Amino acid sequence: MRADRLLSMLLLLQTHGRLTGRELSKRLEVSGRTVHRDMEALSAAGVPVYALRGSRGGWELDREWRTQVPGLDESEMRAFLMAQPRVIGDTQLAGAAQRAVGKLMAAMPAAMREQAVSMQQRLYVDTTSWWRAPSEDLSMLPLVQDAVARDRKLVIRYRRGRESESSERIVDPLGLVAKGIAWYLVAQTPGGLRTFRVSRIEGATILDAPAERPPRFDLAVYWTSSSARFRETLPRYDAVFCAEPRAAAEIRKWRPVVEETVEEREADGRVTMTVHFDSEDQAHFVALAFALRVDVLAPDSLRARVAAEAAEIAKRYASLIE
Repeated sequence: MRADRLLSMLLLLQTHGRLTGRELSKRLEVSGRTVHRDMEALSAAGVPVYALRGSRGGWELDREWRTQVPGLDESEMRAFLMAQPRVIGDTQLAGAAQRAVGKLMAAMPAAMREQAVSMQQRLYVDTTSWWRAPSEDLSMLPLVQDAVARDRKLVIRYRRGRESESSERIVDPLGLVAKGIAWYLVAQTPGGLRTFRVSRIEGATILDAPAERPPRFDLAVYWTSSSARFRETLPRYDAVFCAEPRAAAEIRKWRPVVEETVEEREADGRVTMTVHFDSEDQAHFVALAFALRVDVLAPDSLRARVAAEAAEIAKRYASLIE
C-alpha cells in the first residue's frame, strides 16, 4: 500500500511541479505527518525531492530528474491517447483509464507531455447516443476482470436471455472482449469454449483454484471465428432494389450489399443492388422509407406488399385532402 502511495506522490509531483503538504495530504487521503515521512523515504531512496518554505512553498522534484517511458515514440503516444475512448462507457473503467493516462503523462519528457496535453484538448468523446439504446449492466465487470487477470476459476450466475432463468456454472476465464458498449467473457466450460455477455452475469465469485487455459489459445482468433459463425446463424432475407445514387449510398451505410451494378438504361445512374436484411419486415420498412427513390425488383412478395401499402397510404391521404 505504501509503495503505491509513494509512486502516486512521485507522479503527482512530476505532473504538477510543486504541491504543498496540504494538497498532497488531500489528494492521497493521508495525514500531513504521513506526507512528510513519505517524502523522507523518497529522499532516502535517491529521489531528489525538496521542501521549499514560504507562502509559495511546498514539495518539489528536481526539474532535471524525471522517469522516462522507454520505447514510446510520438505515433505510439498518439495511438494510445486516441484509443482511450474504447473503455469509456462504464464509470469505473473510465476513471481507471484516466488515472492510467495521468500516470503515463507524468512520466513523459516535457516536450512529449505538451504534445499529449494538446491531443487531449482536441479529443472529446460523447458516449450517449442520439437514439435511446439499451444500457449495459456492467456491475460484474470489475470482478470478472480480476478473475481474468489473476487466472482464477469463476462461479457465475448467468441468464441466457431476458425471459430465461439464471443458472450457476463454474468457468475458466480466458479473456474479455469489448464490442461497442457491450463486454463479453470468453471462458472454458465442461462443454467447450463459450462466450458470456457480462451484462447477463447476475452474480460472480472468484475461486482460489487456478483457471485451466487451453494450450496455444488465441483470444483474437477465437473471437473472429466465433463471430463469423454467429453471423452465419442469423436470419437472412435478400431483396433487390433499383435505387437512386444517393439512396443507394444511404442504404450501404446501414445494410451489407451483396452485389451491385450500374444500370446502363437509366440516364440518372440508378444502381441495382442486392441487399441483406434480417427479415421481410426490415426490407419492407427500408423500401417504404425511401419511397420513390427506390424500386423493389425482387422478391415478388415484397414488391406486392410495398405496392399494396403504398396504395393504402395514397388512399388515406386522398380522403384527408377531400
